[in-house]
Amino acid sequence: MNSVDRVFTALRRQQPDRVPVIEFVVDEKVARAALPDCLDVADCLDRLGLDGVGCGAYFARTCEHADGSYDDEWGVTYMANTEVVAHPIRGPIRTLADARAYAPPDPDHPDRLGKLPDLVRRYKGRRAILFHHRAAFMWSAYLMGIDNLLMDFLAEPELAEIVLDKVLECNLRIVRRAIRAGAEVIILGDDYAGNHGPMMSPAVFATFLLPRLRKMIDMIHEEGAFCIKHSDGNLYPLLDMIVSAGPDGLNPIEPVAGMELRRVKELVGDRVCLVGNIDCAHLLPHGTVEQVRDAVRQAIADAAAGGGYMLSSSNSIHSSCNAGNFTAMIVAAHEFGRYA
Repeated sequence: MNSVDRVFTALRRQQPDRVPVIEFVVDEKVARAALPDCLDVADCLDRLGLDGVGCGAYFARTCEHADGSYDDEWGVTYMANTEVVAHPIRGPIRTLADARAYAPPDPDHPDRLGKLPDLVRRYKGRRAILFHHRAAFMWSAYLMGIDNLLMDFLAEPELAEIVLDKVLECNLRIVRRAIRAGAEVIILGDDYAGNHGPMMSPAVFATFLLPRLRKMIDMIHEEGAFCIKHSDGNLYPLLDMIVSAGPDGLNPIEPVAGMELRRVKELVGDRVCLVGNIDCAHLLPHGTVEQVRDAVRQAIADAAAGGGYMLSSSNSIHSSCNAGNFTAMIVAAHEFGRYA
């Protein structure tokens, strides 16, 4: 099997020749520390033997502020930091009138797919082509402020629904374009939970977010691609509903949030491929190589039987991850992940 076959087989909940290894976001500094002569992150992942390469959509900065913050095409203001994903600090929507007047970025902008065309040209047919994006929730939270959105699910649902629908329609178009441009696996990165549980009740999730998540996943499948649903946090109260929306994979099954890979395999492993869950909060930044190898060995023991498992970090390879531990994770996965 090559990497594409391996990833597709796992996402079909079947058994490939070995457990695939993928990452959605890798900090460039970590990539270059792992392979100093790599051309870019994708080249690093390819040469280290990961089974996929990927990118996200591109949204330009439209305004730089004196305090180091900036606005992007969504009209959201972010504070730049050392990570790939900046921190949103305010959005443009406060009122129902704001929501009605708001126009999302142009999904058909020529630059919108970012590095995807280049990755398709370089790796299509050899590595699975991943595209990470979102459905409706997190950009709506950025536009309104997450506290405001969560309150408006109950206090002003019309406002929340207008914003969610505008965000979703924009994102549907971007993801459809990405698939037609060569993306094979779409990762939907809306986070629904923190370490202690979901940000909203199951009833609110079922009313506002589940139908929109299902609409995105249905479109991805209609276009012929796979979908991995990513959400940090403790997802147990929402787990069945998320899986019912039809994703092919679930990520990252975050251990610091109390998500146990073996238990999740028992609960939903017959319905969805599991993707995770090597701890990137403590282990990959601060652990030893042997501890990383032990965690990889345990994850494979907990979830690989029968197929339907891909190994990755519990969120991303962020700037605090140790490059040696990142490499050790990949080497260990290749060593321990072979099916007999």
